Amino acid sequence: MAKKVFIGATGQNCGKTTMSVSLMHLARQKYRRVGFIKPIGPKIEMYNGLTVDMDAILMARTFGLEEDLALMNPVPLPKNFTRDYLNGKFDCHTLKKKIVEAFEILDQSYDFLIIEGAGHCGVGSVIGLSNACVAHMLGAPVIVVTDSGIGSAIDAVHLNLALYEKEEADVRMVIVNKLRSDKRDSILGFLRRGFPGRSLQVTGGFNYSPVLANPTLSHIGKLLNLPVHGDADGHSRIIHHIHLGAASSQRVVDALEDATLLVLTSSRDELIVTLSSLYHIQSYRDKIAGLVIAGHMPVSEITQQILDDSMIPYIRVHDSTARVFTTLMEDVSKITAEDREKLNWIRANAENEIDFEAIDALL
Repeated sequence: MAKKVFIGATGQNCGKTTMSVSLMHLARQKYRRVGFIKPIGPKIEMYNGLTVDMDAILMARTFGLEEDLALMNPVPLPKNFTRDYLNGKFDCHTLKKKIVEAFEILDQSYDFLIIEGAGHCGVGSVIGLSNACVAHMLGAPVIVVTDSGIGSAIDAVHLNLALYEKEEADVRMVIVNKLRSDKRDSILGFLRRGFPGRSLQVTGGFNYSPVLANPTLSHIGKLLNLPVHGDADGHSRIIHHIHLGAASSQRVVDALEDATLLVLTSSRDELIVTLSSLYHIQSYRDKIAGLVIAGHMPVSEITQQILDDSMIPYIRVHDSTARVFTTLMEDVSKITAEDREKLNWIRANAENEIDFEAIDALL
């Protein structure tokens, strides 16, 4: 049997998947065989003919676990799955059996097994399989990941603890992510006083970093469901700023910051040509992460040729610049296997910011 841990969270975007990647990296330094399972998969993709949660795909591709992929997400939730469940097309007993069967195979195959939940502890309740229920069913100690803050973090953890305790799941640790480096010790000190009467360890996760928070052009291509053209090496580059290219070409260029994505309309030939030309200059290449060219009007033939010859990464979308810009600004970036810069950052920083020995000692 494997030593196992269930990674839960107080909500979306707390850094649960980042923590799973970190634990996988750190555990592999101590244990020979480290596996992964995400029992409930609400964000699915097609990969090698399988319908699988995107986090299972991320872990399989990043850590060479593709042969286990069919087991790594036993209950994916495609569109209308919950409606079909409520209409009686599936039953909870059958879904539980799928999870347990996949888990038991992995449990026998690995020395250390990471079980990742989905969202807050109540996610999956609609099909009778909340995170709290699954953690108890698999007999896995729980670590809850939460965002930084004091009152908000304590409130969120207590709200989640109520269901974990109802389901008799064993929560042993809270990991606080997105800490401000200058207030890390102070915030953790207050949080450790926020759970009196509980044998609950509170520790720090990652400090806030724009490297993790910001998207890549590859992510934006997936968001818009469109291909990324140009230099392939630039697709995984992290975008630190998104600008709307609505001013004059000179003003747009003067306003460029480090790793800027420009959203502009297809009729701005002079701006497209200017940015394509500047992309050949290293100092401007550092500032120009890529272009999103919006609008229904076609790009002129000569401008298109200059754009393609420059190899500047770009996405062409037939929608208004305003709508595209709003979509990008409202999006929250998720890590994928293509995000090499982010994954390398996680590996490097996990060794300094995540106390794996303390986690391992609790299991």
